[in-house]
Amino acid sequence: MTDRQLLEPTRLVLTALADAPRHGYAIIQEVLGISEGRTRLRTGTLYTALDRLLQQGLIRIESEEVVGGRLRRIYALTDEGQNLLTEETRRLRVTLAEAERRLGRARLRPNGASA
Repeated sequence: MTDRQLLEPTRLVLTALADAPRHGYAIIQEVLGISEGRTRLRTGTLYTALDRLLQQGLIRIESEEVVGGRLRRIYALTDEGQNLLTEETRRLRVTLAEAERRLGRARLRPNGASA
């Protein structure tokens, strides 16, 4: 795929769309839950990111509906977005496994001893 790493907010938005299409407010709520409250996307930030992801072909507009007199867009991952998120997940898993391996090795050393 690509060697490009995703920034956390982008990764979280793609993750929020991985299991189902969602509208903007639902994406904000999903990101808040996925990040355990660490990442709170502001509306302007989210829609800037969604526009960028649309241009990059990573998401698409699934549908549009009028709710309360306002247009609501429902966003979904494209195949390219799903592939990128899959690759990012693989990359993070490899890094995590290495960090855990090294931390486990560090716990076995006496305090202050270097490798």
